[in-house]
Amino acid sequence: MNRGILIVLSGFSGAGKGTLMKELMKTYDNYALSVSMTTRSPRQGEINGREYFFSTRETFEEKIAQNGLIEYAEYCGNYYGTPRDYVEEQLAKGKDVILEIEIQGMRKVKQMFPEVLALFVTPPSAAELERRLRGRGTETEDAIKKRLMRAAGEADGVEDYEYIIINDDLQACVAQIHGIVQAAKLSTMRNAAFIKNIRKEIGDLSKGE
Repeated sequence: MNRGILIVLSGFSGAGKGTLMKELMKTYDNYALSVSMTTRSPRQGEINGREYFFSTRETFEEKIAQNGLIEYAEYCGNYYGTPRDYVEEQLAKGKDVILEIEIQGMRKVKQMFPEVLALFVTPPSAAELERRLRGRGTETEDAIKKRLMRAAGEADGVEDYEYIIINDDLQACVAQIHGIVQAAKLSTMRNAAFIKNIRKEIGDLSKGE
C-alpha cells in the first residue's frame, strides 16, 4: 500500500494545467512529474533529465521496440514519449506520478495501466476559456481559433476520464485534486494485493492455522 499511483492530467489549452501542477508540487511533497523522452535537440537552458530525457532517434525507436514507453507520439518530425522505467521507479518509491498528456496519450496509458487515475481540467465556462487564451497576449487570432477548435474535439472525450476538475479557484482546485488522489489510493481496484493477502490471513486464522 506504500506504492504510489499513476495520475494522468489532461485538459483544454488555457485551462491552467501547468499552474495547477506547479502549485500542487509546491504544496505537497508526495508527487513527481513524469519527465518525457524526446528526440528533439535541447533548447538553451534545458537540462537532460529535468525538462526532458534527450535521446537519438535510434535509441527512442529501441525503447518503442522494447515496450519501454508508456505512450509516445511523433510531432513535427520528433518523437515524444513517457519512459516506463522512470515512472515505475518513482511509483516504487511511493511517489504519485503525474503525466500531463493529451487525451490520445491517456487512452494509451490506460491500456498499459488500467488502474490509472485520469483527471480532466476545464475552466468553468467556454467564455472563460476564451478569455484566458486571449489574456496570454501571445496568441494570434488564428492560433486562438485553432485552440478553440481543438478544445471542441477534446470535449467529446471528457467522459473517458474518472474525474473532472473545474479550475476556478486555484487553491481550492489544488486541494480538491489532492483529496481525489488520497481517496483513489484506498480504492479496492488499487489495493488488490492487500485484499488478497488479508483475505488469506483471515482464512488461515479461521482455520486455526
